[in-house]
Amino acid sequence: MKGSPAARAVADWFAGRGWKPFPFQKQVWKAMAEGRSGLLHATTGAGKTYAVWLGALQAFAAIPPPAEPPPSARRRAVPPGVPLTVLWITPMRALAADTLKALQAPLDALAPVHAGLARWTAGARTGDTAGAERSAQTRRLPTVLVTTPESLSLLLTRADAQEVLGTVQLVVADEWHELIGNKRGVQLQLALARLQGWSPALRIWGMSATLGNLSEAMDTLLGHGDGVMVQGKVEKRLVVDTLLPDRSERFSWAGHLGLRMLPQVVQALEETTTALVFVNVRSQAELWYKAILDARPDWAGSLAIHHGSLDRGVREWVEAGLKAGSLRAVVCTSSLDLGVDFLPVQRVLQIGSPKGVARLLQRAGRSGHAPGRPSRITLVPTHTLELVEAAAARAAVQAGEVEMRSSPRRPVDVLVQHLVTVALGGGFVPEALYDEVRRTAAYRDLPAEIWQWCLDFVRHGGASLQAYPDYRRVVPDEEGIWRVPDARLARRHRANIGTIVSDATMAVQIQHGARLGTMEESFLARLSPGDCFVFAGLVVEMVEIRDMTAYVKRAGPKRPTVPRWGGSRMPLSTVLADFTLRQLALADDHRFASPEMRAVRPLMEVQQRWSAIPTPGTLLAETLRTREGWHLFLYPFAGRHAHLGLASLFALRGAPGEIGRAHV
Repeated sequence: MKGSPAARAVADWFAGRGWKPFPFQKQVWKAMAEGRSGLLHATTGAGKTYAVWLGALQAFAAIPPPAEPPPSARRRAVPPGVPLTVLWITPMRALAADTLKALQAPLDALAPVHAGLARWTAGARTGDTAGAERSAQTRRLPTVLVTTPESLSLLLTRADAQEVLGTVQLVVADEWHELIGNKRGVQLQLALARLQGWSPALRIWGMSATLGNLSEAMDTLLGHGDGVMVQGKVEKRLVVDTLLPDRSERFSWAGHLGLRMLPQVVQALEETTTALVFVNVRSQAELWYKAILDARPDWAGSLAIHHGSLDRGVREWVEAGLKAGSLRAVVCTSSLDLGVDFLPVQRVLQIGSPKGVARLLQRAGRSGHAPGRPSRITLVPTHTLELVEAAAARAAVQAGEVEMRSSPRRPVDVLVQHLVTVALGGGFVPEALYDEVRRTAAYRDLPAEIWQWCLDFVRHGGASLQAYPDYRRVVPDEEGIWRVPDARLARRHRANIGTIVSDATMAVQIQHGARLGTMEESFLARLSPGDCFVFAGLVVEMVEIRDMTAYVKRAGPKRPTVPRWGGSRMPLSTVLADFTLRQLALADDHRFASPEMRAVRPLMEVQQRWSAIPTPGTLLAETLRTREGWHLFLYPFAGRHAHLGLASLFALRGAPGEIGRAHV
C-alpha cells in the first residue's frame, strides 16, 4: 500500500499541512491494509481519528462499484455510488455531527486527486438527523455512515438489513471507553456479531484515550483477543490545579453547588480567552450559568450554556461559537466532554469532583486539543472533602492510574430486545443465532436454559405474560424462521430501541417563539401557571401545558425554581477513592505536601484530635447518640455503589427492628 495512489494522496495531504504522521498512525494504516482489527489507545488530541480514517481511505479507496444493483435496489432506483463501507459508531449525537465534519474534510481534499474516492459519500444518522435526509438514506446509505448504537440497531430492523449492511468492511467504535462498561456497549457487541456473520472479513477498530484494561477492552470489542493493540504515546503536558477557598476552615463540609467559589471562577475566566466550565449535573449548569452572568452581565452573548436537554439548534449554535472562538466560556455537562474538537479552548474548569480519573482526563483533553498543545484543567471544590479528592486526582494522573471498565455479563433485557430486532431484520433460526450471540464477550458463557427463556419470552411472554397478546412478538413461520408478524408491534419496537432508561420528557417552548429543549414530565407536572423556573439560561414562567408541550414566557423579577433531572448521582470511582484514602493516610502521618492538603490541614488536625482519619488500613467507625437511639457511621471510601451494597448488607444482618435504617 506504500506506493498506492491513495497512500501517495494521504502523504501529500499531510505534507501540504506541514504535518508528519506519527508512528502509531502508520502502524494503524499498515494493520488495516493487512485486513486486521484492533484497538487504538492514544493521548487525547493526538490524531486518533486521522489514524483510523486515513487508514480506511487507503485500504478501501479502490473499491469497485457493484457490477449490477440487486433487484430491490433497482426497484428503489438507487443512485450510483460506492455502497456503505464504513460504519463509524459514536456514543453521542453531538459527537456524531462533529465527527462527520472531521471525516468530510480529508475526504473532500483527497477526492479530486484520487478517482476512487471521488464516488465516496459521507453522512450521519442519529436522533438529530432530519427527516429528508433519513428518506434519502432509505434509498441509498452513504459510503461512510456516522451513527450511534441505537441507530445501528434500528438499521438492523430493516427487512433488507443484510443487503444494505452486508457491504460494510470496517466498523469503528469511537470513544470505546464510554460504551464498554454499560448495556449500550452490549447492544453494539450484538450488532457487531450480526455484521460479522454477514461479512466474515469485517475489520473492527476501537479508539480511546482513557482505558485501564486494554487487553480486556479489545477482547470485548472484537469478541476475541486476536487483534492489534496500538498505543500512541504522544508527549503532552497536562496541568491539573485547584482553585482554593480563601479560608478552608470556613468552607462547607457538604453540598454540591459550590457557588461560594464564584468570585474565584469569575477571576479565572477573566484570565482566559476561551474556557469550558464543566459541571456534573444539568441543574448545576443552569445555576452556574445564571450566577456567572449575574456577576458579569457584560459577558452576555459571550457566555453560553450547553447540556443534553437543550434544543438541537441551541447546542449547534454553542458548538459553532466554540469552534470560532467567539465565546469566552461555556457552562456544560458531559454533553461536551467527549472527542469534540474545539481548538480555541485554552482552559477547562471542573466544578466539583470529577468522581473519576478517566473523566478528569477526558475533560482536560478538551483544552489544547491538538498535538503539542498543553492541556489545563482547574478543579473547583464545592466542599472541603473535595479538596482532598482534588489532590488525589492529580496524584492518580501523575501515577498513570486509570479506571478499568468491564462489559456487563449476560443482560437478558438487551438480548431479548436484540431477538426482536433480528426477527424484524429478515428473521432468524434459533440455533444459528445462539452461536452468533455467543461470539460476543457479554454472552460467551450464555447457558442454553437462559437462551430458551429469552426465546419463550419473545414468543409468548414466558410463563408469566403469555395471556397478553402484545407479548407474542416473534413467532416461527412455516419454514422455521422466527419473524414479527404484527406490524403494530414492529412499529412499537422500532420506536423504543435502546438501553438508556429515562423518564418521559416534554418539549419546552417560548409562547409564540423558539423551542428551548426538553424537560422531564415529572418536574413540569408539578408546576402551575405562573410558577417560574430556570431553563436554557433563562428565567421563564409557566403559561400552560398543551399537546405535550410546556409553553412558557420570560419571567419578571421572581424567585425561580431550579429544575431537577434524574441520573444525577455520580459514584466515586474505585481508583479515585483509593488515591483519596492515600492522601488521608499522608495527612494522618502529618504530611501535607500539596496545596490542597495544606489548605485542608486545620480541619484534618481537628478530625485527628476528636476522632481519627481513615486510611487504607483503617476503617473509621463513629457513633452518635440522639433521641432516636445510637447511630453508627462507617467511612469505607469505596464509592457510592459499594456503600449501597454495604448499607443493604448491614440492614439485612442488623436487629429486626433496625432493618431498613441503613443509609449511604
